[in-house]
Amino acid sequence: MNGHTQPLSDCRVLVFDLDGTLIDSKQDLVIAVNAVRAHFGHSELTSEKVSEYVGNGAAMLVRRALGETASESDVEDALRFFLKYYRAHMLDNTVPYPGVRETLEALGPRPMAVLTNKPVRISRDILKALDLSRFFNRVYGGDSFKRKKPDPMGMEVVLRELGAAPRQALMVGDSEVDMQTARNAGTWSCGVTYGFRPELLSACTPDLLLARIEDLPQNLSAVAAWSPSKDS
Repeated sequence: MNGHTQPLSDCRVLVFDLDGTLIDSKQDLVIAVNAVRAHFGHSELTSEKVSEYVGNGAAMLVRRALGETASESDVEDALRFFLKYYRAHMLDNTVPYPGVRETLEALGPRPMAVLTNKPVRISRDILKALDLSRFFNRVYGGDSFKRKKPDPMGMEVVLRELGAAPRQALMVGDSEVDMQTARNAGTWSCGVTYGFRPELLSACTPDLLLARIEDLPQNLSAVAAWSPSKDS
């Protein structure tokens, strides 16, 4: 159990990644990245290659998509193009993964948060459009703090605001970035294998590894008897 001494069932705060964990946004991200590449006269990337680039925020996604020879000005131009294009098309194909809404219903009234490296306004708009925002006390993105995941800064803020110690919290995500965030913050970690890069998860040795998000509630104890107001 990665050195944790408190039972996993004592977790009373749940923190979720967004892309690849709660929502299947791969197709819209791939299309937006390839729109950027077309804008710069480059050929399309495969879905698998774009998936390798996701997880460290929009700026890093664009930088990786353009390649090492891209100048800083090109990256800045590409990021502006990407954000404008993606905002216009972010819900063309994106949907919650099967069982997500039912699982979140079952997990309430535990305090829950979203901590993603995706820009926060886009993240909140997607959650609202998909009728998921009502489940979360906090939603923070890659531009909410000075440092992104896997730095623990965002997780530490979430824990402080929701009144939980690190070992009373579980980070749920689909990537090594999420598992490292949990490790850096001292929380429990849960990897889901249906996301963008499941082949990397086992090497991260998460405390819990699930093929279906619907299996999360049965791994946790009875819900906490309290819940802060939802003012995210």
